[in-house]
Formats: sequence, structure tokens, C-alpha cells
Amino acid sequence: MFLDGIDMKFGLIAAGLGSRLVSEGVAAPKPLVKVGGEPLLGRLFRIFLDNGAESISVITNEEMTEVHQFIQAQQLPVPLNVVIKSTPSSFHSFYELKPFLEGSKFCLTTVDPIFREQEFADYIQAFATDEQDDALMGVTSYIDDEKPLYVKVEEPSMRITGYANQAYEGCKYVSGGIYCLNARALDLLPAAMQQGVSRMRGFQQYLVDAGMGVRAFNFSKVIDIDHAEDIQKAESFIKDTRR
Repeated sequence: MFLDGIDMKFGLIAAGLGSRLVSEGVAAPKPLVKVGGEPLLGRLFRIFLDNGAESISVITNEEMTEVHQFIQAQQLPVPLNVVIKSTPSSFHSFYELKPFLEGSKFCLTTVDPIFREQEFADYIQAFATDEQDDALMGVTSYIDDEKPLYVKVEEPSMRITGYANQAYEGCKYVSGGIYCLNARALDLLPAAMQQGVSRMRGFQQYLVDAGMGVRAFNFSKVIDIDHAEDIQKAESFIKDTRR
């Protein structure tokens, strides 16, 4: 663990059903789909540990018994907190993980983003040593998503000024589903829920509207595993990064 003396918790949302993968003939539940020889869930556990995790907290839905068994079999050198609960959205899953993420900076991801591991390490290092920002959001200019969340960014500061569900002239970045936040940002989660925020993209806008210091960190590429064809894209990408 290279982040000596810095507290960093990690949260992992693995509560979706992966219905699109199932409909396309992928037998494994989404968190256990293998890319680069590793299940998505195990890959992220390894990457989190490689980046100084002091704890890992994961939420999965009530139906994925194979995923429950996989998690139970893990023997990690740090606390592994597990929530088994079906939720209507990633934002609600995040809310369920809140008690385990309090008290320090943390990184939250969904289960399926595939990225360059060195870029992720640089990202964690950047936020762990950042004393100004409340949130550092992983973004990418690689756009290959059905419904991407476009991120409005001021350059060169990379300050995020807002989000958009539709492409606009000059748009460059989309959200990568990777979020680093501090305790101040996490404290806004209950209020956001009470005010009707129901999706992660809504919470990201809520942070900007609340005056939080929110910046973007650019990943050269982030691939989400939403369809069967994405698995092959991710395999090729990982092979390229290992060369």
C-alpha cells in the first residue's frame, strides 16, 4: 500500500441485475463477469488494496447468491463490509453504504468500469493529497455509452460547473462512474435524498449547486460492461495496457 499515513476508504456498488447482459446470453452475474482473467468484483478488490484501502464496503442485491458466495470466500487484509439489499438505483445503493464511508476520504465506484490501473493510482494519489477539493470525479473523453452523463468542465483548472444528459456543442467529457469524495460531500447525502435526488447523476449536480469544490480527473478511457460486446472491448483494452 503506497498511501502510507493517509486514510482512504473504498465503496463498491454491485447491486444491479445486469439484465442487458443476461438478455444477451451472458451466464455469469455482472459482478462475476471475467475480464482479463479476473471477475469484475475481484479485480476491483485487488486494485483497491493496491491503492491503500483501509476498508472496502460493497453492496449487492438480494438475488445474486453466487455473488454473495464469492464475497464470503474473500480473505482480505482489511475490513470488508457487506450490505445485501436490492435498491432502485446506484444512488440508493450509495446511501446504504454511507455508514461505512464516514470519517475520511473515500472512493466509490460501480462494479464495471475498466480503466488503466496506473491512471487509477494517479487519481487516488491526487485526491488523497488534495486539501482543497471536496470531490474529484473520474471523467473520460472516450464516449461509448448509451446514455452518458456529460460533464461541464472549465479548463485548465478542471473545475466541474455542471452536468448534462444531452450532448452539447463543445462537450468533451463524460462521467466514468468513479467518484472520490470527502466527509463534507458525504454529509450532503441525506439532504439530497430528502429533496428528491434519486440518481447518482443528480447527486453530482447537487454537489455543484451546493457550492462544493468539485473537480474532474481525466481518464484516457473508461469502458463500462453493459453489453456482451463490451466484454471483448474490455479484454482488448486490458491486453493493450499490459504491453
